[in-house]
Order: sequence, then C-alpha cells, then structure tokens
Amino acid sequence: MRVVYNLEGLACASCAAKIEAAASKLEHVESAVVDFSSSRIFLDTDQTDSGALKTALQETVASFEPDVIVTDHLTKIEKPTLFTSRNASFFLGVIFFALALAAPGGAKPVLFVLAYALSGWEVISQALRRIGRGEIFDENFLMTIATLGALAIREFPEAASVMIFYRTGEFLQSLAVDRSRRSISALIAIRPERARRKTQDSTVEIPVEEVQIGDLLLVYPGERIPVDGKVVQGSSALDTSALTGESLPREISESDEVLAGSINLQGLLTIEASKLAGDSAVSRILDLVENATANKAPTEDFITTFARYYTPAVVGIAAVIAIIPPLLLGGVFADWFYRSLVFLVASCPCALVVSIPLGFFGGIGRASRQGVLVKGSNYLQALNNADTIVVDKTGTLTSGRFSIQQVTAAEGFSQAEVLELAAQAESASSHPIARSIVRAYAGTIDHGEIAELEEFSGFGVKARWQDAEILVGSRHLLQRFGVGIPQHRGQAGVYVAKNGIYAGTIILADQPKPGAKQAVGRLQAMGTKLIMLTGDSSAAAGQVGQELGIDQIHAELLPHEKVAELERIIANKQGKGKVVFVGDGINDAPALARADVGVAMGAFGSEAAVATADVVLMNDDPASIVEAIDTARYTNCIVWQNIALSFAVKLVVLILGALGMASLWEAVFADVGVTILAVLNSTRIIAPKRNRPARNV
Repeated sequence: MRVVYNLEGLACASCAAKIEAAASKLEHVESAVVDFSSSRIFLDTDQTDSGALKTALQETVASFEPDVIVTDHLTKIEKPTLFTSRNASFFLGVIFFALALAAPGGAKPVLFVLAYALSGWEVISQALRRIGRGEIFDENFLMTIATLGALAIREFPEAASVMIFYRTGEFLQSLAVDRSRRSISALIAIRPERARRKTQDSTVEIPVEEVQIGDLLLVYPGERIPVDGKVVQGSSALDTSALTGESLPREISESDEVLAGSINLQGLLTIEASKLAGDSAVSRILDLVENATANKAPTEDFITTFARYYTPAVVGIAAVIAIIPPLLLGGVFADWFYRSLVFLVASCPCALVVSIPLGFFGGIGRASRQGVLVKGSNYLQALNNADTIVVDKTGTLTSGRFSIQQVTAAEGFSQAEVLELAAQAESASSHPIARSIVRAYAGTIDHGEIAELEEFSGFGVKARWQDAEILVGSRHLLQRFGVGIPQHRGQAGVYVAKNGIYAGTIILADQPKPGAKQAVGRLQAMGTKLIMLTGDSSAAAGQVGQELGIDQIHAELLPHEKVAELERIIANKQGKGKVVFVGDGINDAPALARADVGVAMGAFGSEAAVATADVVLMNDDPASIVEAIDTARYTNCIVWQNIALSFAVKLVVLILGALGMASLWEAVFADVGVTILAVLNSTRIIAPKRNRPARNV
C-alpha cells in the first residue's frame, strides 16, 4: 500500500534526495519518493503498523534535517518570515559586519570574525553534524570549507560578507520556493468541508464526510457543491472553472447533474447526493493532482543522480586546483587555494535540484487549473514528446448523443415496434447509442419483464423481454445468431431482431463536439499526426473524419483490434516520438493502458477509462488535448531554460575561478543567485495564461 506523509519544514533540496534514498532502505518499505515541491514523501510499504513506520521515518529524516517534522496531514504553507529566534544571531552578525566596516584598522579583523561566526554558525553546525554521519558533500559543507579557507588566508571581510550573502540568498530562495508551493496549493484548495443536510423539520450542518447517498442538501449562493449529485429543486449558474477549466458559468436547473467543488453563483439549490464525499469529482481531482508528483519525469531522476556524483567530483577537482599548481608550477599556495574555494562554492547544484521539480509541479498545477489532470510529471514530459494523437470517435470527438434519423421496419413489424424492442433491450446498457435509443422511445421501460440480458462488447445486446429473444446491435451480432438482414447500403445502423427474425433497422447520427474541428486543426498545426480508431461503421467514421479533417481512419474495430492497431502504430514509429491515445469508454481502457500516454474524458467517461488513463480531461473538450500538450511543451521549455542557465553560469564562473578571475562573490551568485532566478523562472508556469500561440515541436 502507499502512504503519504508531510515533511514540515523541508527547505533543502539536496537533503530531500538523501531522505528519499535513506527512506527507501527502511524495513518494510519497498520504495520511497520525496517531492520537494510539495514537501511530501510517498512510501510503498507492507507495514500495517503506521505508528512504527512514522517513527522510523522521523528518525531517518531527523538524521538529515533535525528541524523537519513528519506529519500525517498536509499543513497550511505559511509565508516564511525573517524575524525568528533562529535568525537572531544572523541579525547580530549583520550588525557586527556594519561595525567592522566603520571600525579602525586594528578592530576590523575581530569584528569581521564575530560577524562571520554569528551569521554562519548554523551553516557550520549543520555541516559538522552531517560530516559526523558521513554525509559530507552538500551546500553547507561547501560553504563552510570555502569561508573557513578564506579566514585561513586572512580574507576576513570576504569570509563574513560571503556568509551573510549566502544566508540572505537562502532566505530569498525559501521565499521563492514557498511562493511557488502556495500558488500551486491554491489551485487545488477546492475541497468542501461542510454540508447542509435537509431534514423534515430543519437543516443540519454536518462534515462533508458524513453525507450519505440520497441525502438532500441545501447549497446557498457563494457556497461550493459539497458532493456530486442531482438538482431536485432550484436553478442557478455554477462556476466550474476549478474542475473543468471552463471560465463561463454553467446554467443548471432541476434534474441536472452537478459536481462537487463547483461554486453556486445565484439561487438556492436543493441537491440529492449521488456519491459519497470520497468518491466525488473534487476528491478524484485532488487525489490525482496531489499524488501526481510521485511519478517523476526522467529529467528529474537524471538530475538527482547527476547531483549525487557531480558534487564529489568537483570537490576532487577543487583539491587538485589547490595542490597541484603550487607543487608543479611553483605558484603561490594562497592564490591557488582561493581559486579552489571559488570553484567549490560555484559548483553547488542547488539551482537544478530545486527548480526542476518545481517546474514540473507547476506544470501539473497549471494543467489542473485548465481542467486537465496529469497523473505524474513523467506523463507531462511524455506529452511534450507526443507527435501522434490516436483518437476514439464516439464521446471523444463527437458528443455521443445520437439522434435517430430513420427507423425502417421489415414485413410484419411496425416502426414503433422496432423502436420499442430496441429500447427495452438496450435499457440496461450504458453505451451512448443505447442511451440515445432509450431517450427517443416515448413509452415506458419495463425492467420487470426483462428476464435475461447479455451484452457483447463492440457488437450489441441480447435480451429476453416478454418471453421473446431480442437482438439489438451490429450486422455481425445478428449474423452470429443466424439472422439474415438486408444488404448493407453504406449508412450506419442498429439492427433489431425478434425470435431470430429480422425486425428492422434504426439509423442514427452523431454530431462532432463544438470546437472539435478547431482542436483538430490546432493539433495538426502543432505538428502532430491524427489517427482515428473507432468501432463505428466505415460510413459513419468517414463522415466525421471528413468533417473534422482527419485523413487516417480505421473503423469497425473491436476493443482488442484497437489495441492491435495501436501497437502497429507504435511499432512503426520505432521509438521516435510518443503516441497518445484519447478515449472515453470502458472499451477504450485497453488502448489507454497500451499507449505511451492515455488520455480519458473525465466528466462523462467511464470509471475504467479514467482509472486507466495517465491524463484526464475534466471538461470532455477535445480542445483540452491542445491545452495539455501546450502546457507540457511550455513546462519543458522552462525546465530546459533553468538547466541551461544553471550550467552556463556555473561553467563560466568555474572557469574564471580556476583562472583566478572570479571571487567568492561571483561564486555565491553562481550558487544562490542562479537558484533564485531559476525558481522565479519556474513560477512563470503557474502564472495566468496569456494569449500565446501553440508551440510546435
């Protein structure tokens, strides 16, 4: 099972990686993932004693970060403040540094040393604690060695000023990181906490967890819908932007379905609960978004591994710079030692370790605000590399609300009887065609008279109604049971038979969703190839494909045939680019699982499709596929900007430091300054979207 703990007070990115490695080695723990962006740790464990697991984890965390507390629940992220008891000595150090600048020559060294000790004692103590545990190579160690080295060669002002600048930069970095965390948390802070249950005599306010299916709930204007349900009284407009990304209010009235987390903008509503709080749309969203960062992108894993070997390597190079030139070239030891100190400080990989996870987490948060739920940063990175989009038709590109165009009856049957037979047999099916036939039937559905029902996925249904065997479905279904039917004339139809005799045909039409054609055009403009896989007839698929502008269409496919065709598409690509499959039905679940990235329609899609998919579109809008890919490319662009910035600045300062042309000031900027810039750059992902053209590959 998977358990999640909050790491309250976690501010060190390199420590997060070390905690992750150590926690994965705990007894009963199969794997551990620390998400620095949200200060959480995910543990896959077989430990049933949660108390023992939490205690062991706390001991492990304290060995790296004594001030970090393991808690069961996420706590509100407070804005960090500089005025704390921990920072009192730092302020004293700043005061002594100012006094040293104004003091006469003889007092300066003493005051600078005092300023250094007061401002840097916490950094030095953390470095010593970690050295005692064998954890040598981190930013505290690098800063301690560098500044103590500066003191050793009597560079007192530089040692003190660099430590003060470093501590100030660390605080600014924590401000930037926490700002990012709060911004992302605000995107998903939509879970209702209370509900008003309506009784015969009064209204009782209860925790949303106590709501039962069938309860009548009152929702006043300005309040969030507590659970998924159906409106039984009242009408209003709902703000569903937090769930679906749709900015326009949604008009609702009696009998309309509503989702938890939506905001009631106008009238008083009475809602009948159809789901428990834990099963509602808002809970599903929060679960997906909050757990998404446990699935790390390859770039994140690479940077974590890279930092593990990079820091010891640069420490070794710094030692070579300090020792070899004076011995072989006869240079001044103090000069080369100073150069090695600059090299050490500039080499710290904090900018990469901090900003890259924040970038991906910001991308996931941005997507969720657009109504796109991405289950992991690995899928976000895969979407960035997507160049082939394979789509289902019904319910994905089309509305799934079929309209009956024509009913033809065979000899001995009437059109009304054909429609009645089909509606009675299809009444228990959830397929869009079945629902459309039932809606078109004006009579009463007689569930009590249906003795047997068998559904054939991709073919249709067989039912026994009023002692008659009814077949409703494709030509293949009727032929399978030996029923002869008229020659197919190229128009999509549902065939009906009674007691082995062909009764008639129902011709239906399905219209593309509003904006589907525009979404297809935008995807093609982004350089992606579109392919349609559908179980519908070639005629129906061809008509929709021609209307939307999709050239490559494969029709009349059963679920296993969809998977086979998808595998052929993936094989032909030979690993170049990623293949995305977009679907909504339970029959799409195998293809969703097989694709590089499975995308499901979340509002009205089947539970199986949503559970299997890697990305969920909460508004069922094909245009959200464009938004998802655009967000993935934007996120990837900023992540690589951070990587390029960090490596470029560090490389320049490392070279200048080795040549004696950079000081510790430049080195600290290459460490803390670049980290702050990279983190601030990552927050651009979370910023409100402006009008930007879609990104090409």
